[in-house]
Amino acid sequence: MSEQKDKNYTYIVECSDGTLYTGWTNDIEKRLKAHNEGKGAKYTRCRKPVKLVYLEESDTKQQAMSREAKIKQLSRQEKEKLIDSNRNR
Repeated sequence: MSEQKDKNYTYIVECSDGTLYTGWTNDIEKRLKAHNEGKGAKYTRCRKPVKLVYLEESDTKQQAMSREAKIKQLSRQEKEKLIDSNRNR
């Protein structure tokens, strides 16, 4: 099993209309491809292409899902701060 499959990720993508979508996955490349092929979440199907703007690694699925839920509760401004803080690392 590859090392990537042992990890889980919480991510934010920016959609073609400028909106942000937050999700989690254990295979970020496959998930982004699905979003851009219209096979991802209903929200992103009509807003493609999407581009990855934030990625956070977690050890477990539960941690990634919990982090996704917390990020989804943030305001747009708070999400943008999170994205900017990640770019400056």
